[in-house]
Amino acid sequence: MWRLGPGWRVCGSAVLGGGIGPRDWLLNAQVPGGYPRLDPDRHLAEIAAAEHLTGPGAGLMTAADVTAYTVAAEAGVTATATCGLGVRGWAAAPAEGTEGPPRPGTVNIVVTVPVPLSDAALVNAVATATEAKVQALLDAGLDCSGTPTDAVCIAAPSPGPTPAEPFAGPRSLWGARLARVVHAAVLEGALRQS
Repeated sequence: MWRLGPGWRVCGSAVLGGGIGPRDWLLNAQVPGGYPRLDPDRHLAEIAAAEHLTGPGAGLMTAADVTAYTVAAEAGVTATATCGLGVRGWAAAPAEGTEGPPRPGTVNIVVTVPVPLSDAALVNAVATATEAKVQALLDAGLDCSGTPTDAVCIAAPSPGPTPAEPFAGPRSLWGARLARVVHAAVLEGALRQS
């Protein structure tokens, strides 16, 4: 759980509170394998309420052990990952997608960046984190790009009087830092699974 407080924006693919917007908190909830509910957003809202989280937030879920998270940090950028790799594969699989939610397995990544990012840079940061995740999985010797339920959330301070960073690609200052910490956190988590 991250209690960000006011003045933060999050961009991500969270089940609850995904997209781009102000968020006061983030939550990564552990659920059982074969998760039976079809309302994960409502379930996450219930968990958040039980934890006394108020205001707008974002919630992720995973069947991975959330106490076995890995963390890497550099120059104020911090990546936290939970790596459940039991249901892994390639994003561009030859089979068609399914109607319902896929079984949870899930590599969830939450990154905090200490500087404001523009909307475009927030979206770019999600792409950079995803690229770094795939690189880490390959470096761990896994033949996959992730799992069908992976999620990424990037949290950064809301823009203020100084302009937001316009870029977060892997060769920008903050994107390069983000890529390195995501790679390190996911690699450590993936090697634990091997």
